Amino acid sequence: MHDPAITEREFERFQRFIHEAAGIRLSPAKKALVSGRLSRRLREHALGSYDEYYRLLASGEQPGEVQTAIDLLTTNETYFFREPRHFELLDRLAREASAAARPLRVWSAASSSGEECYTIAMVLAEAMGSTPWEVLGTDISTRVLERARQGLYPLDRTDGIPPALLKRYCLRGTGKAEGLLLVSRALRERVRFAQVNLNRPLPAIGRFDIVFLRNVMIYFDAGTKRDIVARVLGQLEPGGHLMIGHSETLHGVSDAVRQVAPSTYVKR
Repeated sequence: MHDPAITEREFERFQRFIHEAAGIRLSPAKKALVSGRLSRRLREHALGSYDEYYRLLASGEQPGEVQTAIDLLTTNETYFFREPRHFELLDRLAREASAAARPLRVWSAASSSGEECYTIAMVLAEAMGSTPWEVLGTDISTRVLERARQGLYPLDRTDGIPPALLKRYCLRGTGKAEGLLLVSRALRERVRFAQVNLNRPLPAIGRFDIVFLRNVMIYFDAGTKRDIVARVLGQLEPGGHLMIGHSETLHGVSDAVRQVAPSTYVKR
């Protein structure tokens, strides 16, 4: 049985669906991506068109299916020590905090499959000594959060990890896990993951000294960007640092921060 083709009208419905659910703008160029990723759900539910699948989602009868569709339509790309200057700054901030015996809380607000969180954790474990620290990773996708909690990655995705940290915080898989790398239990136990939709009022996650909100805003329109940044800054301590992607800017998005380095801001 051939998968049905997605019509322009059906595609526009899913553009609205993911914008309302997650604030993400899907360009017309993503039409093939939408049909490719959702076609298996049509087969799963024995549906004859994308319109029928949309009606299933809109009916509210299967909230779990709505989350599945969100998971499939959100893009998650990340790797260890991505944009390394942010981690050099994190190391300096962590050492300053440690010298002052000041605990640090760091939030990875779009943590994807966890590489960013574990990179943060490695830096803090090295820099903070006995001073307490905490890392929270959040994402809208339950699928990637499950992978993040496992801390299991293909070896070829660990190229960015400095050799000393690789040796200290990672275990090379053997037998069935050949070709994989596992983040050490001691490090995994220091990182907490939770599902959070940045496009909705935030749950009670507390305040943070440093927030990573990197390579997320490229998916949002101007109004959604302003709303999300305002929500995130509401959780950042005054004087706290906000890191965004190198291709992103907060110019015209928020005047509650001042830029201190490329893609790095401090809350006023």
